[in-house]
Amino acid sequence: MSRAEERSPVVQRSRKRSAEQVHSILGAAVRLIEKKGDTFTTQELVKEAGVALQTFYRYFTSKDELLIAVIGDQMATATAQWEAAASELDDPLDRLRFYVGHVLGTLGQDPRRDALARFVIGTHWRLHRVFPEELAKTDKPFVGLLHKEIQSAVDRGQLTTADAEGDAWFIAELVRSVYHYWAYAPGDRDDVQDRLWEFCLRALGGTSE
Repeated sequence: MSRAEERSPVVQRSRKRSAEQVHSILGAAVRLIEKKGDTFTTQELVKEAGVALQTFYRYFTSKDELLIAVIGDQMATATAQWEAAASELDDPLDRLRFYVGHVLGTLGQDPRRDALARFVIGTHWRLHRVFPEELAKTDKPFVGLLHKEIQSAVDRGQLTTADAEGDAWFIAELVRSVYHYWAYAPGDRDDVQDRLWEFCLRALGGTSE
């Protein structure tokens, strides 16, 4: 397609409509997940989204592909919200600590969000066996956020790690594991955030002082 064709009003309207339809489908999936996990049918989904079945298959080849898209969309949205929330913190270590601990702090605040969290946990590992590369892409926004702050802290002399990018991935996986456990486990999580942060800080070559 030429640049002139890409800029034409017809093409622009078509792209806008496609984006709106995908947004409607993802939104409907989240609402159904909050109610019943991933047990909803494709027929229930298109009814909730207000689109035709052929419209769903225009954008997604299967329900699993849709679920991967939901996980990716939720991660991208959450990462953007966390970054905005931490934007007033001047110290990269303060921002990094916020990112590491904030995820745990969201548990138990909203039953609908907890339901969505449990969906992500259960569905993530099931899909990982079949779509490891696709799921790895959904983690990139959070890993990238951690990487940026770790590197900033290294540049300031606050951390000593020699592999900021690799360590960002390991920390993201650790945060996910702790989050997965506490999404189901009962008990007091108040000190878990602090302990998780202290562990990550020492692993990166930092000190509490």
